[in-house]
Amino acid sequence: MKEIKLGSRSIGPGHPPFIIAEMSGNHNQSLDRALEIVDEAAKSGAHALKIQTYKADTMTLDIDHGEFKIEDQESLWKGKSLYKLYQEAYTPWEWHEPIFERARKWGMIPFSTPFDETAVDFLETLDVPMYKIASFENNHIPLIKKAAATGKPLIISTGMATVEELTDAVHAARSAGCKDLVLLKCTSTYPASPENTNIMTIPHMRDLFQCQVGLSDHTMGIGVAVASVALGATVIEKHFTLRRADGGVDSAFSMEPLEMKALVEESERAWLSLGKVSYGPTKTEQKSTIFRRSIYITKNVKSGDILTPENIKVIRPGNGLAPKYYEEVLGKKVIKDIQAGTPLNWEMLER
Repeated sequence: MKEIKLGSRSIGPGHPPFIIAEMSGNHNQSLDRALEIVDEAAKSGAHALKIQTYKADTMTLDIDHGEFKIEDQESLWKGKSLYKLYQEAYTPWEWHEPIFERARKWGMIPFSTPFDETAVDFLETLDVPMYKIASFENNHIPLIKKAAATGKPLIISTGMATVEELTDAVHAARSAGCKDLVLLKCTSTYPASPENTNIMTIPHMRDLFQCQVGLSDHTMGIGVAVASVALGATVIEKHFTLRRADGGVDSAFSMEPLEMKALVEESERAWLSLGKVSYGPTKTEQKSTIFRRSIYITKNVKSGDILTPENIKVIRPGNGLAPKYYEEVLGKKVIKDIQAGTPLNWEMLER
């Protein structure tokens, strides 16, 4: 699978998982808090900082009833109109540059999710290095084409999308010029449950669309994300906040700094553990083979004695004949005197 180069960092199976901290609306309309989120994401080891670029007017209509109002009893945003929700959650466009600059100072890769074509135009003025298409926009073919036409790497979340819809999205991206594509397995519920995440889709999606695949994870904790690495995820995205107790539109399913630090560390450990198909002792295991079992003389024997269960045993360490020869050597005659504690070998036995 082709690697994706982003400055000094590479994304691909030969590199640790690329961890994205998604700020979303967790700034709670404070630029100071937004910058603090950047600082804490960097300290936790996240490789990229992502925000979202939209305005309420580019997302929906200012209507407070019917399908423009969230009535789902289980929704975190029940009772809010879509317009009011996006007003509360959006990141002011004049904040983008200072947020990106702060991230760059930490060595992080800053980028954004545009939600319409005007957002792409704006982000191009800030020279973002890549784009992310959100799950709810993965059927927005004109937007996908617009972002892909920049020639920059494109990440698409796949929440809710059928194979047919993903085929349309991937074709649109590639036909518009996208050469570096990553699909993120995603379950668009907030929070998502592990049993509804279906990360076995990751290798299937990779083979189906011949691109890198990762996980946009809305579950609590790090277990699902770490497990995704074993299935080939090269990118992991998690919402990030300073403290869930501070509240905010996305805080309930966002990671705190210590959790993000654990994700970065444990996902890299999971990646390191993959290795390759390997049998037999590794180089570092060689010194441990001495502690395997083998056949030893357990009582003093004289030349001409017969080996029996009373004078040989399969014990540690491993300097004698392998245990598989135990039954074969029983009843054989020794040709020299041997002291107890001596590892058995074929030269001691009558041919």
